[in-house]
Amino acid sequence: MEKIKPMLFTSLKSYNKNQFVKDLISGIIVAIIALPLSIALALASGVGPEQGIYTAIVAGFVISFLGGSPVQIAGPTAAFATIVAGIVASQGMSGLATATILAGIILVFMGIFKLGSLIKFIPFTITTGFTSGIALTIVLGQLKDFFGVQYPAGMETIETMEKVEALIAGFDTFNVHAFIVGAVSLAVLIIMPKISEKIPGSLVAVLVGIVMVKVLPLNVDTIGDLYTISSSLPKLVLPDFSLTAIKTALPNAFTIAILAAIESLLSCVVADGMTGTKHRSNTELVAQGAGNVASALFGGIPATGAIARTAANIKNGGKTPIAGIIHAVVLLLVLLVLMPYAGLIPMPTIAAILLMVAYNMSHWRTFVNVIKTAPKNDILVLLATFFLTIVFDLVVAIEVGMILACVLFMKRMSDETNVISWKYKEQTVEADSDSVKQTLMDVPKNIRVYEISGPLFFGAADQIERIELKAYTEYLIVRMRGVPAMDSTAMNSMTSLKDRCEKKGITLILSHVNEQPMKAMKKSGLYTAIGADNFKADITTAIKYAESLSQSRISQ
Repeated sequence: MEKIKPMLFTSLKSYNKNQFVKDLISGIIVAIIALPLSIALALASGVGPEQGIYTAIVAGFVISFLGGSPVQIAGPTAAFATIVAGIVASQGMSGLATATILAGIILVFMGIFKLGSLIKFIPFTITTGFTSGIALTIVLGQLKDFFGVQYPAGMETIETMEKVEALIAGFDTFNVHAFIVGAVSLAVLIIMPKISEKIPGSLVAVLVGIVMVKVLPLNVDTIGDLYTISSSLPKLVLPDFSLTAIKTALPNAFTIAILAAIESLLSCVVADGMTGTKHRSNTELVAQGAGNVASALFGGIPATGAIARTAANIKNGGKTPIAGIIHAVVLLLVLLVLMPYAGLIPMPTIAAILLMVAYNMSHWRTFVNVIKTAPKNDILVLLATFFLTIVFDLVVAIEVGMILACVLFMKRMSDETNVISWKYKEQTVEADSDSVKQTLMDVPKNIRVYEISGPLFFGAADQIERIELKAYTEYLIVRMRGVPAMDSTAMNSMTSLKDRCEKKGITLILSHVNEQPMKAMKKSGLYTAIGADNFKADITTAIKYAESLSQSRISQ
């Protein structure tokens, strides 16, 4: 069983000066990458630019210190932007803080109770669907600043579709200057990785955008025109923890917790593939929980492992949590010294950065590939989650997606469960050989054999009702070697079959009952009701037993 032990303590056992130098360089580079992203993601989340920096500092430090991955870099991510913006718009920063702290507590308990492995039960189609949906919502939300459009006064712009309506209604205010700055910034973001992977494209785009607005006669809004920027240290803030506030925040808290767990552990898996290491999933969940609690207490927003920043850390030589801690410290210094200059960043440049983030997180090739190659049920779950994320919100998308995925899975499993009557032939062969799918045994007419294949659960339990009891049948053998598991509904159906047999004077015999169904039958009392003698290890023994009972009856 995995112990909850921070990877930092393990890494320090063999730590040396050379690795510190590598961690130092990587931490500084990642901080430079994280700076414009943290500001941009904060604005996309409906909060001030400093809130993004607070999150990267506080959550980044705590998660690196306590985390279960040696290279994970945490901070604000695009996945939270839409849901955070909705919470802030409807419940304010206090409501967000309450939801984030509750989410952190949920994550801690998930780690303590070793639930890290349960994330694998979230279908790939759901994660792909809501990730692509979030990416599109970010794009739709940034078109306003990218084109310099002003939303008409009085229009609601909280939900994504409301933003689309407001964008269309206000598009006559299109600002060509803003579009030029946004387009140039976007071009820089696209071109820079091809020129140099060492220099962050987002930083270059920010500098180019600032120079354009300062040097050229462009009428473009900057962060400083729209927001009051603070360079002060984050202060401890205690949110509202009244019963009413908790009840209101709890649904959002569960969504934040699930999303944080999925994204952080996914980032850990990606990191493992790049480094050849193995993360501690439950430790990581505890760290994510503690990081989110700390972030909310110091004015931040939800945080999780950031795949792009984690990958940048690895590529630049970071191998221990020290790199993540240094990244947080560097951002703290930036906050104290350089934060006022963030007001010079043009809003179209911020929009361009977020458009690039949305593109990178969309995984559109994966989305298209699933559409082309996946079964219809999986495509349905994917599209449902995708559109619900856009039209409604992530809470609805995940809830409906999971319900739909479960229902379709149960339907698929029920279709795989079959009850087949044996076909009798004159020749005799080895009964339990792999080549035998339906019987080839010579069985007396008064002995009827049915074979069940597939799991017997509530979605397939009605298959037992397909077993016909003929007037000439004296012995019914149910072969269960293909039944890996049974639930209580199936047990009830099997009990009904036993009662039907008793009413008609038919002896019920079960062959090759597997471990889980046998345990369930013994626990329910069905084993005793049928009789231990009527359970046989294989079909050959079961048929011989029925024949011996028949002979005894005839002789009497």
